[in-house]
Amino acid sequence: MLFKLAWKSLLHRKVTVFLTVLSIAASVFVLLGVDSLKQQARTSFTRSVSGVDLIVGPRTGQLNLLLYSVFRIGNPTNNVSWDSYQEIIQHPTVSWSIPIALGDSLEGYRVVGTSEDYFKHFKYGNKTPLSFKQGQAFSGDDEVVLGAQVAKALGYKLGDEIALSHGVGRTSFKKHNQHLFHVIGILENTGTPIDQTVHVSLEGLTEAHHEVGEEHADEDHEHEEIEISAFFLGLNSRIAALQQVRRVNEFTPAPLMAILPGVALAELWRLIGTFEKLLLVIGWLILASSLIGLCTMLLASMQQRIQELAILRAIGFGPFVIATLVCTEALIMTGTGILIALVLLSMSMYAMKDFVLENYGIYLEVFELSNASILLIITILISSLLISFLPASVAYRKSLERGLS
Repeated sequence: MLFKLAWKSLLHRKVTVFLTVLSIAASVFVLLGVDSLKQQARTSFTRSVSGVDLIVGPRTGQLNLLLYSVFRIGNPTNNVSWDSYQEIIQHPTVSWSIPIALGDSLEGYRVVGTSEDYFKHFKYGNKTPLSFKQGQAFSGDDEVVLGAQVAKALGYKLGDEIALSHGVGRTSFKKHNQHLFHVIGILENTGTPIDQTVHVSLEGLTEAHHEVGEEHADEDHEHEEIEISAFFLGLNSRIAALQQVRRVNEFTPAPLMAILPGVALAELWRLIGTFEKLLLVIGWLILASSLIGLCTMLLASMQQRIQELAILRAIGFGPFVIATLVCTEALIMTGTGILIALVLLSMSMYAMKDFVLENYGIYLEVFELSNASILLIITILISSLLISFLPASVAYRKSLERGLS
């Protein structure tokens, strides 16, 4: 009964109520959006690599090494020679290694030169190995394996020929047309940057950079020419990780560095934590202004509702019930704003999913209410109820005065 009465009362003031609800919806959208994107981005980043004990590359910042080697963001400051790579992986504690070379692209998608060990040892998520939707891993210098998103976006299928481009931009004026690759495999979707990656062999990538007519060297000489951007290491023992970090960092033939993926990710979260907090503060300030607007709207309507209050008193509504009616109106408007925000957020995340995945390598799932989101919504509803006490007390006093008169 009280809810129905509050709803009808709001409909009589539909313009101001609509603007107030819209303001609340916008603030809730920002708050829930920031919280959801933060959690999903962290989950997506964390699941991008699993089971790798060390990442080794040229001496640079550990975040830069992590970002370009795993997430295909940014570029290496230098390269690692093949001889240095071979010397590092010969250590008895090294169980397996995966070299990667960056620098080329296919219509904006990053190309990774690597070895067949990439498909044997690289894992993502909860140590999930890579699997093929179609085809198999490359075994020749003219074969390419496409990530799921690359194949879907560009429409490639098994057997198609492709030419890589020099550089990582979407538009390139230099293509390696003299060395064409044919699609030998398409990976299953992983929800990681692997989906936006083109995989070729190191030898194939090296050959693609040779000019037409240039004689190819034999395999041993070719390996001497190969330079890689970084490499992943799997160790026989986790205890040996710190020893290997010190060994690589003190490597005298070349300036190299080794990082622990988990430690580098922790540094990344610390760096973006301040930005996340700033966004949340902005969101809460927007929400505070919306709730103040809600309070102001309800207070302004009191003068216009004197006749309504008198009628309610005449039919037997007590001052406390009328005050409760005002609080109910505030909760209805806040609840409606939250529902609108949830719908808009779900639609927005679904619409942005492919764009974010393609451009940033972050996999966004359909928005779902987490425990943090539910707690946030409860906090907003309680805040709305508390701030409605002021107009409710005014309604109580005015209805009491009408009753006495």
